[in-house]
Amino acid sequence: MSTTLPIPIRFDVPPGWRAASPEEVGAPGAAFVAVHPPSDAGFTANITVDGQYRPDTASLPEIAEESVRHMSRSVASVLVTDRRETGSADAPGLTQTLAFSVVVGGGSHDLVQSQVYLAMLDVDDPHRRAVIRLAFTSSASQHSALLDDFQDVVRSVRPGGRTTS
Repeated sequence: MSTTLPIPIRFDVPPGWRAASPEEVGAPGAAFVAVHPPSDAGFTANITVDGQYRPDTASLPEIAEESVRHMSRSVASVLVTDRRETGSADAPGLTQTLAFSVVVGGGSHDLVQSQVYLAMLDVDDPHRRAVIRLAFTSSASQHSALLDDFQDVVRSVRPGGRTTS
């Protein structure tokens, strides 16, 4: 079952991407999923958006590391190829890139996932911090060709209700 985000956001989805049911693509915890057909050797590039309130004091690097540990439970190995903090003190963010392999349809696929973490305060209660995660997953061969689309999505994130056009 798909989830809702802890705070409402808006973002734009570039041409060539289509919204998909989180359950349809195996991401039931996501609030939003977009896919980019056609698939590359059996894997379809996707962008997922999820988030949660974080009442703890965990830093964005610590939250990103939690994500790596979580992913390590479902794939043989995960390699963090890049991680850096972005944004400002008022609007902190973090990006990380992960490389891993999965078996889909009987074949092994080398995948790359770019993740962006955005810390945002709840406008109704500024003492509540939400962390929104946007993740772009593709085959290693498609990653550089579609990365600009993902960056466009990230740049378009703003407070308010979600758009998909």
